[in-house]
Amino acid sequence: MELETLRQACLALPAVQEEVKWGADLVYTVGTKMFCVAGTDGPLTFSCKVPDDQFEELCRVPGIEPAPYLARARWVLLTEACSWKGSQQLELVRGSYRLVSAKLTKKVKGEIGIV
Repeated sequence: MELETLRQACLALPAVQEEVKWGADLVYTVGTKMFCVAGTDGPLTFSCKVPDDQFEELCRVPGIEPAPYLARARWVLLTEACSWKGSQQLELVRGSYRLVSAKLTKKVKGEIGIV
């Protein structure tokens, strides 16, 4: 999958913001909460949050590993070695968005226009 494909998929979700942080990482947020972080140097790698009960299973998939600094919060890192189709990878990103946005307060959801 290409970085631009990931960017467009993230930005198509409601109330998403894109920022550059930590030098050259693209960070996607909803209501100030991160749901996806993509590296811009070299082959595409990105991290996203996954359901607690799927974390261990996903980390056994070749090319998916615990995300540095974020594994304790159940984030995974997808590397270029991941053989999943782009659509499968993007479904993880959309799932991360759903997990993160579900934790937002009603007030924040109202402010950013999501239900």
